[in-house]
Amino acid sequence: MAANSGMQLFSSSGDFADFDFGFGFGFAGDCPQEAAFHPPPPSVEVLPSEVSQNVKYTVEPVNLGELTLLKGRVSTHEVFSLSNSDLVPGKYEGGLKLWEGSMDLVNALQSEIQAGHLSFSGKRVLELGCGHGLPAIFACLEGAPTVHLQDFNAEVLQCLTIPNMDANLKKSQAPECRIADRDIRFFGGDWSNVHQILPYVIDNEEDAIGDNGSASGGYDVILMAETVYSVSSLQNLYELVKKCMGCPHGVTYMAGKKHYFGVGGGTRRFLSLVEKDGIMTSSIVAEVADGSSNLREIWRLSFK
Repeated sequence: MAANSGMQLFSSSGDFADFDFGFGFGFAGDCPQEAAFHPPPPSVEVLPSEVSQNVKYTVEPVNLGELTLLKGRVSTHEVFSLSNSDLVPGKYEGGLKLWEGSMDLVNALQSEIQAGHLSFSGKRVLELGCGHGLPAIFACLEGAPTVHLQDFNAEVLQCLTIPNMDANLKKSQAPECRIADRDIRFFGGDWSNVHQILPYVIDNEEDAIGDNGSASGGYDVILMAETVYSVSSLQNLYELVKKCMGCPHGVTYMAGKKHYFGVGGGTRRFLSLVEKDGIMTSSIVAEVADGSSNLREIWRLSFK
């Protein structure tokens, strides 16, 4: 799917409708109040063998500097019986769309590696709100042996994320570059409870620090793009990051818009939670101002 550009939020192929409120999301119904009628989906692990065989999946290239990845295209109507929205609070959280922050994040990760600030070798990686999973796919291609991906909707994982991961790994033709050859796993569920099924979660100090004083629990690198749009979910997202980020050396890379007009979220709103809590420090990695959307940012979080 094409990333958000200008006023067109969706592909013109007929799979999706043009529907824009000017702040980056098309909604069905009356917005946040609808979430009350949709309890969060159960947290489940989705196995690669559970990939959907009933939804048409096609791919097209997306160029990210010197890197070319594949992005999948599936129909929101086929998967969710939706044709005019890329967000229905509590039911569908936009995972079938390739948001521009995902590409911003991959570009920033490339720059961090080139500058010697980041390595995925030997690392446990978690992508939250993954959708297409391009940042997680990039981490795989850069040698991360453990990559876990989470999305609100299990259907997104079955119809898009798993096929997209498989297509990109096959395209790379690198040794041991198959889902079956890595610790690559997929988890569906809401940020308020998905930690209950994630393999590397820090529930107490013993989980965080091993017998020799080194980090043992948690993920080394957490990736998330366009996850901070909803004010109502920011606290759950931050609590999940704290539960999942390895201490003391874990890092989180967050890409998003500075402000999501009309829905109240944004990178700065999320960072205010981080600052108020006082256990992490944040630093800006990159800014993107291309004139086609709100100012976009990539931030790095780490423990103090």
